[in-house]
Amino acid sequence: MSTKKVAEEKELKKEEVKEEVKKVVKKEVKVKEVAKKEIEEVKINIFADFDFDSLELTMPALLKVGAHFGHQKARRNPKMSPFIHTTRNNINIIDLAKTVKLMKESLDFLAKIKNSGKQILFVGTKKQAQPSVIAAAEITKSPFVVERWLGGTFTNFTNIRKRVRYMTSLKAQIESGELKKYTKFEQVKKREEYEKLDRRMGGIAEMQDLPGAIFVTDLMADKLAVKEAQKMNIPVVAIADTNVNPEDADYLIPANDDAVSSLKFILAHVCKTLK
Repeated sequence: MSTKKVAEEKELKKEEVKEEVKKVVKKEVKVKEVAKKEIEEVKINIFADFDFDSLELTMPALLKVGAHFGHQKARRNPKMSPFIHTTRNNINIIDLAKTVKLMKESLDFLAKIKNSGKQILFVGTKKQAQPSVIAAAEITKSPFVVERWLGGTFTNFTNIRKRVRYMTSLKAQIESGELKKYTKFEQVKKREEYEKLDRRMGGIAEMQDLPGAIFVTDLMADKLAVKEAQKMNIPVVAIADTNVNPEDADYLIPANDDAVSSLKFILAHVCKTLK
């Protein structure tokens, strides 16, 4: 094969690769746009069935959403015993009278934090809690974390803020079209980097200072956030199921932290208090 023919084939392959890259980029952008739209719809609709004005914090209302169901008896944390009414079919049943009382105290405390001008950080990394946490944060204009907790979010806040500023800079480059000066491959990589940072830190982008309190949906699943809050003397308000240590929270709400209906009901009351 002649040198000219080889060069032509190489050039043809380059063009084919470029076209494939373009197709991949277009496909990724379309998929991400659809995913973003779905997330936005979830934020809007997750509390669509709640009439915040008529929401009542009563034992029957908590019973209806299954807030009384704890874990199996064998998984009970002994320190949760004072908040357990009885055991049925080997399942701990939470004392909803105490839930009502302690939830009112927790909501009053959250209201005081808001009135002081400080932010409340919502934390819910468990899958079933994520949509409700994101929606509650949107409604109350609060920061949130629903992905894996980043070590140092509180204890190394200065560096976390630097990463957030870098993420914001990448976003600005993408929106302004500045990325066009890079190759297609570099553009894809920078977009991927931004999306990874946004997943991890997008919820705290507007958190300029340490929060006045954190609201945690699961003391066990989000123990890293709780530990950092304790180190930095940030009050912890948390839903406490029967398998956790209630002493890890400054204000606790004894309730089912697994059922979506229970999580939505509790977070709806938090929204009503803070919005």
